Amino acid sequence: MVRVPFRAAADRVRHRLSRLARPASRPRATAPKAARAAAGGVPEAPRTPVPGDLAAPAPRPWLRALGMLAVVVLGAWLGLLAVGSIRTPVGPMDTNMTLRPSLTGGSKINVAPLGALELDSHIAPLRLDVDVDRLDPERSQALVDQPERFSGLQDEVTRDVAAGTGELAVRSCVAVISGATALGLVVYRRPRRALAAGGLALALLAASGVSAYATWNPKSVLEPKFSGLLSSAPSLVGDARSIVTEFDIYQQELARLVTNVTKLYDATSTLPVYQPDPGTIRALHVSDIHLNPAAWHIIASLVEQYEIDVIIDSGDTMDHGSAAENGFLDPIRDLGAPYVWVRGNHDSTVTQDYLKKFRNVRVLDDGKAVNVGGLRIAGTGDASFTPDRTGPGGNKAAAQLEGARLASALRDQERAGTPVDIAVAHDPNTARETDGTVPLVLSGHLHRRINEQLKLGTRLKVEGSTGGGGLRAVQNEKPEKVHASVLYLDRSTRRLQAWDEITLGGLGLTTAEVSRHLPEENLKNDSPVPPSSSPSPTGSGTRPAPSP
Repeated sequence: MVRVPFRAAADRVRHRLSRLARPASRPRATAPKAARAAAGGVPEAPRTPVPGDLAAPAPRPWLRALGMLAVVVLGAWLGLLAVGSIRTPVGPMDTNMTLRPSLTGGSKINVAPLGALELDSHIAPLRLDVDVDRLDPERSQALVDQPERFSGLQDEVTRDVAAGTGELAVRSCVAVISGATALGLVVYRRPRRALAAGGLALALLAASGVSAYATWNPKSVLEPKFSGLLSSAPSLVGDARSIVTEFDIYQQELARLVTNVTKLYDATSTLPVYQPDPGTIRALHVSDIHLNPAAWHIIASLVEQYEIDVIIDSGDTMDHGSAAENGFLDPIRDLGAPYVWVRGNHDSTVTQDYLKKFRNVRVLDDGKAVNVGGLRIAGTGDASFTPDRTGPGGNKAAAQLEGARLASALRDQERAGTPVDIAVAHDPNTARETDGTVPLVLSGHLHRRINEQLKLGTRLKVEGSTGGGGLRAVQNEKPEKVHASVLYLDRSTRRLQAWDEITLGGLGLTTAEVSRHLPEENLKNDSPVPPSSSPSPTGSGTRPAPSP
Protein backbone atom coordinates (compact mmCIF):
# COMPACT_ATOMS: atom_id res chain seq x y z
CA MET A 1 0.00 0.00 0.00
CA VAL A 2 3.05 2.24 -0.14
CA ARG A 3 2.28 3.05 -3.78
CA VAL A 4 -0.74 5.17 -2.86
CA PRO A 5 1.24 8.18 -1.50
CA PHE A 6 3.59 8.07 -4.50
CA ARG A 7 0.68 7.99 -6.93
CA ALA A 8 -0.95 10.93 -5.15
CA ALA A 9 2.31 12.89 -5.30
CA ALA A 10 2.66 12.20 -9.04
CA ASP A 11 -0.87 13.36 -9.63
CA ARG A 12 -0.21 16.61 -7.78
CA VAL A 13 2.89 17.33 -9.95
CA ARG A 14 1.00 16.59 -13.13
CA HIS A 15 -1.81 18.88 -12.02
CA ARG A 16 0.59 21.78 -11.31
CA LEU A 17 2.19 21.43 -14.75
CA SER A 18 -1.24 21.52 -16.39
CA ARG A 19 -2.09 24.71 -14.46
CA LEU A 20 1.05 26.41 -15.76
CA ALA A 21 0.05 25.55 -19.34
CA ARG A 22 -3.43 27.10 -18.99
CA PRO A 23 -4.13 30.76 -20.00
CA ALA A 24 -3.55 33.26 -17.24
CA SER A 25 -6.95 34.82 -17.94
CA ARG A 26 -8.84 31.83 -16.57
CA PRO A 27 -11.49 32.95 -14.04
CA ARG A 28 -10.30 32.77 -10.48
CA ALA A 29 -13.62 31.31 -9.31
CA THR A 30 -12.61 27.92 -10.67
CA ALA A 31 -9.31 27.77 -8.74
CA PRO A 32 -10.66 26.34 -5.45
CA LYS A 33 -12.59 23.67 -7.29
CA ALA A 34 -9.50 22.71 -9.28
CA ALA A 35 -7.40 22.56 -6.11
CA ARG A 36 -9.91 20.30 -4.41
CA ALA A 37 -10.00 18.02 -7.41
CA ALA A 38 -6.20 17.85 -7.46
CA ALA A 39 -6.05 17.14 -3.71
CA GLY A 40 -8.37 14.22 -4.16
CA GLY A 41 -6.02 12.73 -6.72
CA VAL A 42 -8.41 13.21 -9.67
CA PRO A 43 -7.14 15.51 -12.46
CA GLU A 44 -9.54 18.19 -13.67
CA ALA A 45 -11.05 17.57 -17.07
CA PRO A 46 -10.31 20.28 -19.68
CA ARG A 47 -13.01 22.89 -19.93
CA THR A 48 -14.73 23.53 -23.28
CA PRO A 49 -14.89 27.28 -24.18
CA VAL A 50 -18.39 28.68 -24.25
CA PRO A 51 -19.68 31.92 -25.81
CA GLY A 52 -18.56 34.88 -23.77
CA ASP A 53 -15.62 33.00 -22.28
CA LEU A 54 -12.74 35.41 -21.74
CA ALA A 55 -10.25 32.71 -22.72
CA ALA A 56 -11.78 32.32 -26.23
CA PRO A 57 -10.31 34.49 -29.06
CA ALA A 58 -12.40 37.58 -29.91
CA PRO A 59 -14.27 37.14 -33.22
CA ARG A 60 -13.46 39.58 -36.12
CA PRO A 61 -16.40 39.49 -38.56
CA TRP A 62 -15.03 42.28 -40.75
CA LEU A 63 -11.92 40.23 -41.47
CA ARG A 64 -14.05 37.26 -42.48
CA ALA A 65 -16.21 39.48 -44.69
CA LEU A 66 -13.13 41.03 -46.33
CA GLY A 67 -11.66 37.60 -46.94
CA MET A 68 -14.92 36.37 -48.48
CA LEU A 69 -15.06 39.44 -50.76
CA ALA A 70 -11.50 38.84 -51.91
CA VAL A 71 -12.30 35.21 -52.69
CA VAL A 72 -15.45 36.21 -54.60
CA VAL A 73 -13.75 38.92 -56.71
CA LEU A 74 -10.65 36.84 -57.48
CA GLY A 75 -12.66 33.72 -58.23
CA ALA A 76 -15.08 35.59 -60.51
CA TRP A 77 -12.17 37.22 -62.36
CA LEU A 78 -10.42 33.88 -62.86
CA GLY A 79 -13.69 32.38 -64.06
CA LEU A 80 -14.16 35.15 -66.65
CA LEU A 81 -10.58 34.70 -67.84
CA ALA A 82 -11.05 30.96 -68.20
CA VAL A 83 -14.48 30.57 -69.79
CA GLY A 84 -16.09 34.04 -69.93
CA SER A 85 -15.91 34.56 -73.70
CA ILE A 86 -17.79 33.40 -76.78
CA ARG A 87 -17.16 33.25 -80.51
CA THR A 88 -20.00 34.66 -82.57
CA PRO A 89 -20.48 35.94 -86.14
CA VAL A 90 -21.38 39.61 -86.59
CA GLY A 91 -22.33 40.19 -90.19
CA PRO A 92 -19.47 39.00 -92.38
CA MET A 93 -16.99 38.92 -89.47
CA ASP A 94 -16.10 36.30 -86.89
CA THR A 95 -15.72 37.92 -83.49
CA ASN A 96 -14.77 36.96 -79.96
CA MET A 97 -16.83 38.69 -77.23
CA THR A 98 -15.48 38.88 -73.68
CA LEU A 99 -16.40 40.58 -70.42
CA ARG A 100 -13.40 41.89 -68.51
CA PRO A 101 -13.12 43.52 -65.05
CA SER A 102 -12.54 47.25 -65.45
CA LEU A 103 -12.56 50.37 -63.29
CA THR A 104 -13.98 52.58 -66.05
CA GLY A 105 -16.26 50.26 -68.04
CA GLY A 106 -16.89 51.05 -71.71
CA SER A 107 -16.44 48.91 -74.81
CA LYS A 108 -13.37 48.17 -76.92
CA ILE A 109 -13.47 46.82 -80.46
CA ASN A 110 -10.15 45.37 -81.62
CA VAL A 111 -9.82 45.18 -85.39
CA ALA A 112 -6.56 43.31 -85.96
CA PRO A 113 -4.26 44.33 -87.52
CA LEU A 114 -5.75 47.80 -88.07
CA GLY A 115 -6.00 48.89 -84.45
CA ALA A 116 -8.77 49.45 -81.93
CA LEU A 117 -11.85 51.58 -81.34
CA GLU A 118 -12.93 52.54 -77.80
CA LEU A 119 -16.40 53.72 -76.76
CA ASP A 120 -17.61 55.16 -73.45
CA SER A 121 -20.73 53.02 -73.75
CA HIS A 122 -21.45 52.45 -70.04
CA ILE A 123 -20.14 52.92 -66.51
CA ALA A 124 -19.70 49.64 -64.64
CA PRO A 125 -16.87 47.49 -63.29
CA LEU A 126 -17.06 45.44 -66.51
CA ARG A 127 -15.75 46.21 -70.00
CA LEU A 128 -16.99 44.56 -73.18
CA ASP A 129 -14.15 43.50 -75.49
CA VAL A 130 -14.99 42.54 -79.06
CA ASP A 131 -12.10 41.07 -81.04
CA VAL A 132 -12.61 40.91 -84.79
CA ASP A 133 -10.67 37.73 -85.55
CA ARG A 134 -11.20 37.38 -89.26
CA LEU A 135 -13.44 38.24 -92.16
CA ASP A 136 -15.33 35.26 -93.51
CA PRO A 137 -14.38 35.02 -97.22
CA GLU A 138 -17.74 33.65 -98.38
CA ARG A 139 -19.91 36.16 -96.50
CA SER A 140 -17.72 39.14 -97.44
CA GLN A 141 -17.57 38.08 -101.09
CA ALA A 142 -21.37 37.87 -101.11
CA LEU A 143 -21.54 41.47 -99.93
CA VAL A 144 -19.04 42.62 -102.55
CA ASP A 145 -20.89 40.78 -105.33
CA GLN A 146 -24.29 42.01 -104.17
CA PRO A 147 -23.91 45.58 -102.82
CA GLU A 148 -27.68 45.81 -102.31
CA ARG A 149 -27.25 43.47 -99.32
CA PHE A 150 -25.59 46.31 -97.42
CA SER A 151 -29.05 47.85 -96.94
CA GLY A 152 -30.10 44.85 -94.85
CA LEU A 153 -26.84 44.61 -92.96
CA GLN A 154 -28.19 46.73 -90.09
CA ASP A 155 -30.88 44.19 -89.13
CA GLU A 156 -28.44 41.31 -89.52
CA VAL A 157 -25.84 42.96 -87.30
CA THR A 158 -28.49 43.82 -84.71
CA ARG A 159 -29.67 40.21 -84.54
CA ASP A 160 -26.10 38.89 -84.35
CA VAL A 161 -25.09 41.28 -81.57
CA ALA A 162 -28.27 40.60 -79.57
CA ALA A 163 -27.76 36.84 -79.83
CA GLY A 164 -24.08 37.11 -78.95
CA THR A 165 -24.75 39.39 -75.98
CA GLY A 166 -27.37 37.02 -74.57
CA GLU A 167 -25.08 34.02 -74.90
CA LEU A 168 -22.22 36.02 -73.37
CA ALA A 169 -24.40 36.96 -70.38
CA VAL A 170 -25.26 33.31 -69.70
CA ARG A 171 -21.64 32.21 -70.16
CA SER A 172 -20.43 34.98 -67.82
CA CYS A 173 -22.90 33.96 -65.10
CA VAL A 174 -21.66 30.37 -65.26
CA ALA A 175 -18.04 31.58 -65.29
CA VAL A 176 -18.25 33.80 -62.21
CA ILE A 177 -20.28 31.25 -60.20
CA SER A 178 -17.91 28.44 -61.08
CA GLY A 179 -14.78 30.48 -60.43
CA ALA A 180 -15.92 31.88 -57.08
CA THR A 181 -17.31 28.52 -55.90
CA ALA A 182 -14.17 26.61 -56.85
CA LEU A 183 -11.87 29.12 -55.15
CA GLY A 184 -14.14 29.21 -52.09
CA LEU A 185 -13.94 25.43 -51.82
CA VAL A 186 -10.14 25.54 -52.02
CA VAL A 187 -9.83 28.30 -49.41
CA TYR A 188 -12.55 27.33 -46.89
CA ARG A 189 -12.97 23.59 -47.62
CA ARG A 190 -16.59 23.93 -46.61
CA PRO A 191 -19.31 23.45 -49.26
CA ARG A 192 -21.67 25.95 -47.64
CA ARG A 193 -19.12 28.77 -47.71
CA ALA A 194 -18.10 27.88 -51.25
CA LEU A 195 -21.73 28.06 -52.39
CA ALA A 196 -22.11 31.38 -50.56
CA ALA A 197 -19.11 32.73 -52.51
CA GLY A 198 -20.70 31.61 -55.79
CA GLY A 199 -23.99 33.26 -54.90
CA LEU A 200 -22.30 36.50 -53.94
CA ALA A 201 -20.34 36.48 -57.24
CA LEU A 202 -23.61 36.13 -59.16
CA ALA A 203 -25.10 39.03 -57.18
CA LEU A 204 -22.10 41.23 -57.99
CA LEU A 205 -22.37 40.36 -61.69
CA ALA A 206 -26.08 41.16 -61.64
CA ALA A 207 -25.40 44.51 -59.95
CA SER A 208 -22.76 45.29 -62.58
CA GLY A 209 -25.24 44.44 -65.32
CA VAL A 210 -27.85 46.74 -63.80
CA SER A 211 -25.26 49.53 -63.59
CA ALA A 212 -24.29 49.02 -67.24
CA TYR A 213 -27.94 49.05 -68.31
CA ALA A 214 -28.71 52.18 -66.28
CA THR A 215 -25.72 54.10 -67.69
CA TRP A 216 -25.88 52.73 -71.24
CA ASN A 217 -25.06 55.50 -73.72
CA PRO A 218 -26.00 54.56 -77.30
CA LYS A 219 -24.60 57.87 -78.54
CA SER A 220 -21.11 56.96 -77.37
CA VAL A 221 -20.42 55.98 -80.96
CA LEU A 222 -20.48 59.70 -81.75
CA GLU A 223 -17.25 60.20 -79.79
CA PRO A 224 -15.05 57.19 -80.55
CA LYS A 225 -11.31 57.01 -79.92
CA PHE A 226 -9.18 55.28 -82.54
CA SER A 227 -5.72 53.82 -82.10
CA GLY A 228 -3.29 52.03 -84.38
CA LEU A 229 -3.76 52.20 -88.13
CA LEU A 230 -7.43 53.09 -87.64
CA SER A 231 -6.27 56.53 -86.51
CA SER A 232 -5.34 57.10 -90.16
CA ALA A 233 -8.86 56.37 -91.34
CA PRO A 234 -11.12 59.17 -90.04
CA SER A 235 -13.63 58.30 -92.77
CA LEU A 236 -14.89 55.54 -90.44
CA VAL A 237 -16.85 58.21 -88.58
CA GLY A 238 -17.75 60.39 -91.56
CA ASP A 239 -17.55 64.14 -91.98
CA ALA A 240 -18.86 66.87 -89.71
CA ARG A 241 -22.25 67.19 -91.35
CA SER A 242 -22.93 63.45 -91.53
CA ILE A 243 -22.12 62.78 -87.87
CA VAL A 244 -24.72 65.37 -86.88
CA THR A 245 -27.47 64.26 -89.26
CA GLU A 246 -26.90 60.50 -89.42
CA PHE A 247 -25.16 59.29 -86.25
CA ASP A 248 -28.22 59.26 -84.05
CA ILE A 249 -29.10 55.55 -83.71
CA TYR A 250 -26.60 53.12 -82.26
CA GLN A 251 -27.74 50.15 -84.34
CA GLN A 252 -27.31 52.08 -87.57
CA GLU A 253 -23.78 53.12 -86.64
CA LEU A 254 -22.84 49.61 -85.60
CA ALA A 255 -23.89 48.47 -89.04
CA ARG A 256 -21.92 51.31 -90.60
CA LEU A 257 -18.85 50.27 -88.63
CA VAL A 258 -19.18 46.67 -89.79
CA THR A 259 -19.66 47.86 -93.36
CA ASN A 260 -16.55 50.02 -93.30
CA VAL A 261 -14.46 47.32 -91.66
CA THR A 262 -15.61 44.95 -94.37
CA LYS A 263 -14.49 47.41 -97.02
CA LEU A 264 -11.18 47.91 -95.23
CA TYR A 265 -10.47 44.20 -95.25
CA ASP A 266 -11.59 43.90 -98.85
CA ALA A 267 -9.14 46.65 -99.79
CA THR A 268 -6.35 44.78 -97.88
CA SER A 269 -3.67 47.34 -96.98
CA THR A 270 -5.26 50.30 -98.77
CA LEU A 271 -7.15 52.50 -96.33
CA PRO A 272 -9.99 54.62 -97.70
CA VAL A 273 -9.20 58.25 -98.40
CA TYR A 274 -10.89 60.84 -96.24
CA GLN A 275 -13.54 62.67 -98.27
CA PRO A 276 -14.46 65.93 -96.48
CA ASP A 277 -17.85 67.51 -96.84
CA PRO A 278 -17.67 70.42 -99.33
CA GLY A 279 -19.88 72.42 -96.97
CA THR A 280 -17.42 72.08 -94.06
CA ILE A 281 -14.51 74.38 -93.22
CA ARG A 282 -11.60 72.49 -91.72
CA ALA A 283 -9.26 74.41 -89.41
CA LEU A 284 -6.16 72.88 -87.82
CA HIS A 285 -5.43 74.20 -84.32
CA VAL A 286 -1.81 73.92 -83.17
CA SER A 287 0.04 75.51 -80.27
CA ASP A 288 3.26 75.53 -78.22
CA ILE A 289 5.57 74.06 -80.88
CA HIS A 290 8.63 75.24 -78.91
CA LEU A 291 11.25 74.79 -81.64
CA ASN A 292 10.43 71.14 -82.34
CA PRO A 293 11.23 70.62 -86.06
CA ALA A 294 9.18 67.39 -86.15
CA ALA A 295 6.05 69.51 -85.68
CA TRP A 296 6.26 70.86 -89.24
CA HIS A 297 6.20 67.34 -90.71
CA ILE A 298 3.19 66.43 -88.56
CA ILE A 299 1.32 69.62 -89.51
CA ALA A 300 2.07 69.15 -93.23
CA SER A 301 0.77 65.58 -93.06
CA LEU A 302 -2.46 66.65 -91.33
CA VAL A 303 -2.98 69.49 -93.82
CA GLU A 304 -2.75 67.02 -96.69
CA GLN A 305 -4.80 64.22 -95.12
CA TYR A 306 -7.65 66.40 -93.85
CA GLU A 307 -7.51 68.99 -96.67
CA ILE A 308 -7.15 71.79 -94.14
CA ASP A 309 -8.44 75.26 -95.12
CA VAL A 310 -6.56 77.25 -92.46
CA ILE A 311 -3.97 76.59 -89.72
CA ILE A 312 -4.40 78.51 -86.45
CA ASP A 313 -1.34 78.73 -84.17
CA SER A 314 -2.04 80.04 -80.66
CA GLY A 315 1.59 80.89 -79.91
CA ASP A 316 4.84 79.79 -78.24
CA THR A 317 6.27 78.66 -81.56
CA MET A 318 9.74 79.65 -80.35
CA ASP A 319 11.67 79.15 -77.11
CA HIS A 320 13.61 82.42 -76.65
CA GLY A 321 12.30 84.58 -79.48
CA SER A 322 15.80 85.47 -80.67
CA ALA A 323 16.71 86.42 -84.23
CA ALA A 324 18.93 83.33 -84.43
CA GLU A 325 15.83 81.14 -84.12
CA ASN A 326 13.94 82.76 -87.00
CA GLY A 327 15.15 80.22 -89.55
CA PHE A 328 13.11 77.60 -87.71
CA LEU A 329 9.95 79.29 -89.04
CA ASP A 330 10.78 78.93 -92.76
CA PRO A 331 8.90 75.60 -93.29
CA ILE A 332 5.64 77.50 -92.66
CA ARG A 333 5.88 78.76 -96.25
CA ASP A 334 5.42 75.20 -97.59
CA LEU A 335 2.65 73.86 -95.38
CA GLY A 336 0.04 74.24 -98.11
CA ALA A 337 -2.51 76.30 -96.16
CA PRO A 338 -2.89 79.86 -94.79
CA TYR A 339 -1.28 80.24 -91.36
CA VAL A 340 -2.84 82.44 -88.66
CA TRP A 341 -0.51 83.20 -85.74
CA VAL A 342 -0.57 85.05 -82.40
CA ARG A 343 2.41 85.78 -80.20
CA GLY A 344 2.98 83.60 -77.12
CA ASN A 345 5.00 84.41 -74.02
CA HIS A 346 8.05 82.69 -75.61
CA ASP A 347 7.69 84.64 -78.86
CA SER A 348 9.20 88.09 -79.28
CA THR A 349 8.29 91.03 -81.50
CA VAL A 350 11.37 90.04 -83.52
CA THR A 351 9.66 86.72 -84.24
CA GLN A 352 6.43 88.54 -85.04
CA ASP A 353 8.09 90.90 -87.52
CA TYR A 354 9.81 87.98 -89.25
CA LEU A 355 6.54 86.11 -89.74
CA LYS A 356 4.81 89.19 -91.18
CA LYS A 357 7.05 88.82 -94.25
CA PHE A 358 5.58 85.42 -95.14
CA ARG A 359 2.93 85.54 -97.84
CA ASN A 360 0.71 82.81 -96.36
CA VAL A 361 0.94 84.07 -92.74
CA ARG A 362 -1.56 86.37 -91.02
CA VAL A 363 -0.17 87.79 -87.77
CA LEU A 364 -2.86 88.91 -85.31
CA ASP A 365 -2.31 91.42 -82.50
CA ASP A 366 -4.28 94.05 -80.58
CA GLY A 367 -7.62 92.59 -81.68
CA LYS A 368 -6.85 92.69 -85.41
CA ALA A 369 -9.28 90.65 -87.54
CA VAL A 370 -8.68 88.98 -90.90
CA ASN A 371 -10.74 86.93 -93.37
CA VAL A 372 -8.94 83.69 -94.18
CA GLY A 373 -10.04 80.20 -95.19
CA GLY A 374 -13.71 81.20 -95.14
CA LEU A 375 -13.50 82.43 -91.53
CA ARG A 376 -13.14 85.78 -89.84
CA ILE A 377 -10.51 85.45 -87.13
CA ALA A 378 -9.26 88.00 -84.59
CA GLY A 379 -6.56 87.74 -81.95
CA THR A 380 -3.96 89.34 -79.76
CA GLY A 381 -0.41 88.59 -78.68
CA ASP A 382 0.53 87.59 -75.16
CA ALA A 383 0.87 90.36 -72.57
CA SER A 384 4.30 89.14 -71.40
CA PHE A 385 7.62 87.88 -72.81
CA THR A 386 9.06 85.15 -70.60
CA PRO A 387 12.68 84.69 -71.80
CA ASP A 388 13.94 88.12 -70.72
CA ARG A 389 11.25 88.62 -68.02
CA THR A 390 9.99 91.84 -69.60
CA GLY A 391 6.39 92.81 -69.10
CA PRO A 392 4.19 91.51 -66.30
CA GLY A 393 5.71 88.01 -66.43
CA GLY A 394 2.67 85.79 -66.39
CA ASN A 395 0.59 88.11 -64.26
CA LYS A 396 -3.01 86.92 -64.39
CA ALA A 397 -4.35 90.45 -64.03
CA ALA A 398 -2.30 91.60 -67.02
CA ALA A 399 -3.57 88.67 -69.10
CA GLN A 400 -7.16 89.50 -68.16
CA LEU A 401 -6.62 93.15 -69.08
CA GLU A 402 -5.34 92.07 -72.49
CA GLY A 403 -8.42 89.91 -72.81
CA ALA A 404 -10.68 92.85 -72.01
CA ARG A 405 -9.04 94.80 -74.86
CA LEU A 406 -9.61 91.88 -77.21
CA ALA A 407 -13.25 91.59 -76.14
CA SER A 408 -13.73 95.31 -76.81
CA ALA A 409 -12.30 94.88 -80.30
CA LEU A 410 -14.64 91.95 -80.92
CA ARG A 411 -17.65 94.03 -79.90
CA ASP A 412 -16.52 96.79 -82.25
CA GLN A 413 -16.41 94.25 -85.08
CA GLU A 414 -19.93 93.10 -84.21
CA ARG A 415 -21.27 96.65 -84.28
CA ALA A 416 -19.56 97.27 -87.61
CA GLY A 417 -21.42 94.32 -89.15
CA THR A 418 -18.31 92.13 -89.49
CA PRO A 419 -18.66 89.72 -86.55
CA VAL A 420 -15.71 87.48 -85.72
CA ASP A 421 -16.09 83.70 -85.91
CA ILE A 422 -12.97 82.67 -83.94
CA ALA A 423 -10.83 84.59 -81.44
CA VAL A 424 -7.26 83.54 -80.65
CA ALA A 425 -5.11 84.30 -77.59
CA HIS A 426 -2.17 82.41 -76.14
CA ASP A 427 -3.10 82.59 -72.45
CA PRO A 428 -6.45 81.01 -71.40
CA ASN A 429 -6.87 83.85 -68.88
CA THR A 430 -6.92 86.24 -71.81
CA ALA A 431 -9.25 84.01 -73.81
CA ARG A 432 -11.83 83.74 -71.03
CA GLU A 433 -12.43 87.50 -71.12
CA THR A 434 -13.98 87.16 -74.59
CA ASP A 435 -16.94 85.19 -73.26
CA GLY A 436 -20.15 86.31 -74.97
CA THR A 437 -18.43 88.21 -77.78
CA VAL A 438 -17.50 85.31 -80.08
CA PRO A 439 -18.74 81.72 -80.59
CA LEU A 440 -15.29 80.10 -80.29
CA VAL A 441 -11.99 81.16 -78.72
CA LEU A 442 -8.72 79.22 -79.02
CA SER A 443 -5.64 79.31 -76.78
CA GLY A 444 -2.68 77.22 -75.61
CA HIS A 445 0.05 77.84 -73.01
CA LEU A 446 -0.90 75.03 -70.58
CA HIS A 447 0.43 72.10 -72.65
CA ARG A 448 -2.80 70.21 -72.01
CA ARG A 449 -6.24 70.19 -73.58
CA ILE A 450 -9.27 71.92 -72.12
CA ASN A 451 -12.73 72.12 -73.66
CA GLU A 452 -15.12 74.36 -71.74
CA GLN A 453 -18.42 76.07 -72.42
CA LEU A 454 -18.13 79.49 -70.75
CA LYS A 455 -21.05 81.10 -68.89
CA LEU A 456 -22.14 83.45 -71.69
CA GLY A 457 -22.03 80.82 -74.44
CA THR A 458 -18.49 81.08 -75.83
CA ARG A 459 -16.66 77.76 -76.21
CA LEU A 460 -13.05 77.80 -75.00
CA LYS A 461 -10.69 75.26 -76.55
CA VAL A 462 -7.16 75.05 -75.14
CA GLU A 463 -4.76 72.95 -77.23
CA GLY A 464 -1.87 70.90 -75.88
CA SER A 465 1.70 71.15 -77.17
CA THR A 466 2.05 70.35 -80.87
CA GLY A 467 5.79 70.26 -80.30
CA GLY A 468 5.52 67.80 -77.43
CA GLY A 469 6.94 70.44 -75.08
CA GLY A 470 9.97 71.04 -77.33
CA LEU A 471 13.33 70.60 -75.65
CA ARG A 472 11.60 70.63 -72.28
CA ALA A 473 10.16 67.21 -73.10
CA VAL A 474 13.43 65.52 -72.15
CA GLN A 475 13.32 67.08 -68.68
CA ASN A 476 10.22 65.13 -67.68
CA GLU A 477 10.05 61.52 -66.57
CA LYS A 478 7.97 60.73 -69.66
CA PRO A 479 8.00 62.70 -72.94
CA GLU A 480 5.02 64.97 -73.52
CA LYS A 481 2.58 63.83 -76.17
CA VAL A 482 2.08 65.77 -79.38
CA HIS A 483 -1.36 67.38 -79.67
CA ALA A 484 -3.29 68.99 -82.50
CA SER A 485 -6.99 69.30 -83.33
CA VAL A 486 -8.99 69.48 -86.55
CA LEU A 487 -12.03 71.74 -86.19
CA TYR A 488 -15.04 71.26 -88.48
CA LEU A 489 -17.18 74.37 -88.97
CA ASP A 490 -20.26 74.87 -91.13
CA ARG A 491 -19.42 77.08 -94.10
CA SER A 492 -22.66 79.07 -93.95
CA THR A 493 -22.88 79.74 -90.19
CA ARG A 494 -19.21 79.14 -89.17
CA ARG A 495 -20.51 77.25 -86.12
CA LEU A 496 -18.39 74.44 -84.72
CA GLN A 497 -19.87 71.08 -85.80
CA ALA A 498 -17.28 68.65 -84.44
CA TRP A 499 -13.57 68.26 -83.84
CA ASP A 500 -10.97 65.50 -84.03
CA GLU A 501 -8.27 65.40 -81.36
CA ILE A 502 -5.02 63.97 -82.75
CA THR A 503 -2.55 62.63 -80.17
CA LEU A 504 0.89 61.24 -80.98
CA GLY A 505 3.07 59.44 -78.45
CA GLY A 506 5.88 61.77 -77.46
CA LEU A 507 9.38 61.92 -78.93
CA GLY A 508 9.25 58.47 -80.50
CA LEU A 509 5.78 58.98 -82.03
CA THR A 510 5.16 55.26 -81.46
CA THR A 511 1.42 55.64 -80.90
CA ALA A 512 -1.32 57.56 -82.66
CA GLU A 513 -4.89 58.23 -81.57
CA VAL A 514 -7.76 60.14 -83.15
CA SER A 515 -10.89 60.80 -81.10
CA ARG A 516 -13.95 62.59 -82.45
CA HIS A 517 -16.03 64.95 -80.31
CA LEU A 518 -19.23 66.90 -80.78
CA PRO A 519 -20.50 70.01 -79.02
CA GLU A 520 -23.01 69.19 -76.30
CA GLU A 521 -25.83 70.90 -78.17
CA ASN A 522 -25.36 68.52 -81.10
CA LEU A 523 -25.40 65.48 -78.82
CA LYS A 524 -28.64 66.59 -77.18
CA ASN A 525 -30.51 67.10 -80.43
CA ASP A 526 -32.10 63.82 -81.46
CA SER A 527 -33.31 65.39 -84.70
CA PRO A 528 -30.73 68.00 -85.62
CA VAL A 529 -31.69 70.78 -87.95
CA PRO A 530 -29.58 71.82 -90.91
CA PRO A 531 -26.62 73.92 -89.80
CA SER A 532 -27.69 76.87 -91.95
CA SER A 533 -30.80 77.41 -89.80
CA SER A 534 -29.11 76.87 -86.43
CA PRO A 535 -28.78 79.88 -84.11
CA SER A 536 -25.27 81.04 -83.32
CA PRO A 537 -24.00 80.70 -79.72
CA THR A 538 -24.02 84.47 -79.31
CA GLY A 539 -27.62 84.76 -80.40
CA SER A 540 -26.84 86.77 -83.51
CA GLY A 541 -28.37 84.20 -85.87
CA THR A 542 -26.85 83.30 -89.22
CA ARG A 543 -23.74 85.29 -90.08
CA PRO A 544 -22.94 86.57 -93.58
CA ALA A 545 -20.07 84.81 -95.31
CA PRO A 546 -16.85 86.81 -95.11
CA SER A 547 -15.20 88.00 -98.26
CA PRO A 548 -12.15 85.96 -99.32
